[in-house]
Amino acid sequence: MATKSNLVIDQGSTYSVVLDLTDENGDAIDLVGYTANSQIRKWYTSSTPAATFTTSINASSGELQLSLTANQTSNLVAGRYVYDVELDNNGVISRIVEGIVTVTPQVTK
Repeated sequence: MATKSNLVIDQGSTYSVVLDLTDENGDAIDLVGYTANSQIRKWYTSSTPAATFTTSINASSGELQLSLTANQTSNLVAGRYVYDVELDNNGVISRIVEGIVTVTPQVTK
């Protein structure tokens, strides 16, 4: 079952968050050989993503970084979205995190 985690993204700003992936004992999960994918959509049923996170894995420390450029966040309309993060280990897909993304409106342009 995926962990629930909500995100707040400032429209027009560079965004980055690091997820520390640990097992039930609190030890870092070894992510060697894993890839990650993560998208933001307006609704769960949306046919196209509003944005796709760039993902970066530090395999030995169990860290997964999600990033969006300022240009990507500028293209998001302020409001509520949904997202999830999936790990792929040689074709075995696991959803590890999911939640709501709130995009706050940009004033300075």
